[in-house]
Amino acid sequence: MKPTGPTNIRLVRMIRNLEIASRVNDAPIWKAVAEKLRRQTRRRIEVNLWKIEKYSDGVAAVVVPGKVLGEGEITKPVIVAAAGFTRSAKRKIEEAGGKAILLDDYAKINPKGSHTRIVG
Repeated sequence: MKPTGPTNIRLVRMIRNLEIASRVNDAPIWKAVAEKLRRQTRRRIEVNLWKIEKYSDGVAAVVVPGKVLGEGEITKPVIVAAAGFTRSAKRKIEEAGGKAILLDDYAKINPKGSHTRIVG
């Protein structure tokens, strides 16, 4: 049988780091994100900037268990943590005053995942 999970070494390490962060910090948010990243390729999440703009009210950060695409505009300075970014998405987030960082790096910054919303 053909493997259905991620084969990208960077993504496999990211999933492992998130699962460890979930256990060590007793934060179920990182386990939920890791499970979504473990999906088959055709079921992986891709979120456009307009959706992040829509759901980022009242939160310090937005977590995307997948890739952020550059469709739409973002005007709020929000931290966006994701498994990957397109160049245009990263540029637009930083121009709005926000930060675009990888998920495992954000798990180190905010180990409990407080004031964070999962989009996707």
